[in-house]
Amino acid sequence: MFYGPGDLRLEDIAAEHPGPGEIAVDIKAAATCGTDLKSYRRGHPTLFPTLPARFGHEFSGIVSEVGEGVADFEVGQRVVAANTAPCGHCWACTIGRESLCENLQYLNGAFAEQIVVPRAIVERNTYAIPDTLAFEAAAPLEPLSTVVHGMHESGIALGDTVVVNGAGPIGQMYLRLAQLRGATVIVADRSQGRLAQAEAAGASAVVDLTGLETPEECAAAIRPLTPGGRGADVAIEAVGLPNVWEQTVLCLRPGGTAVLFGGTPKNAPFQVDSSDMHYKEYTLKGVYHHQPRFVQIAVELLSSGKFDGMTLCTEVRPLEALVESLEDMARGVGSKYILTP
Repeated sequence: MFYGPGDLRLEDIAAEHPGPGEIAVDIKAAATCGTDLKSYRRGHPTLFPTLPARFGHEFSGIVSEVGEGVADFEVGQRVVAANTAPCGHCWACTIGRESLCENLQYLNGAFAEQIVVPRAIVERNTYAIPDTLAFEAAAPLEPLSTVVHGMHESGIALGDTVVVNGAGPIGQMYLRLAQLRGATVIVADRSQGRLAQAEAAGASAVVDLTGLETPEECAAAIRPLTPGGRGADVAIEAVGLPNVWEQTVLCLRPGGTAVLFGGTPKNAPFQVDSSDMHYKEYTLKGVYHHQPRFVQIAVELLSSGKFDGMTLCTEVRPLEALVESLEDMARGVGSKYILTP
């Protein structure tokens, strides 16, 4: 239970039963993510409008009970679900921009023994998974879905050179999906452990930015590794800091595209050289959240083995280790922790 920034408590609460259209799931694996860490540190008014609140949103498990009217799921099925569902009728949904839905329904409470999935998410963003897919590998469905969204917006093509700024879980996902498209991928970070993970995953080059301070210094260390030193066809920001957003734009070749993915603190401006933006014809794309079609693609990637979710798992720990795991993430220790109740 989340009581506020820095205050997570393990408590016994009453079991819930699914209402019409809902399912109850016994959780077998729940994954930590960067949003959990940010919420733990400073709260999150959208995810937690009232406190205390249940915590966590990446999970997989077994259906333990189905509500009235549920036809697509049955007790005993292995399932995974996304953390939201769009309403389908607001202006954003009607123009195909469901990630911007004004009425997103959220689901929290993954760090628990059981969770009840609401009707909207059961209908649009819940999937059965095969026996061959480990619960631990399936749990990070939500972040993978957001990265699939980013890949859709990126335009990454066969033969492109891609720079990924940030080698945490999101950066590792971008690395692997860009490789599936036939791109050459360069990864930059300040964590030697995460860079080693990227190198093991097949990054063509890794850049340790330790000791470099400005976006210009960091970009200057990366650009020489790109063809002709011109910069990347696509550069991806996977950290969530304004200075790394600036660094990402500075990594582009003329005509390149920047995918600005990591969520920054509120009211955090970043600078772009307007002359470069004009004469070099940059494309800058903000990417937020996911859509049902991207969730479906992510499930297929996981179920088929084209993307191995276990490559993101640093360690499997008991539920009681949640705070310790978030603190480890804050120190840059490990990537993503899987908790089992």
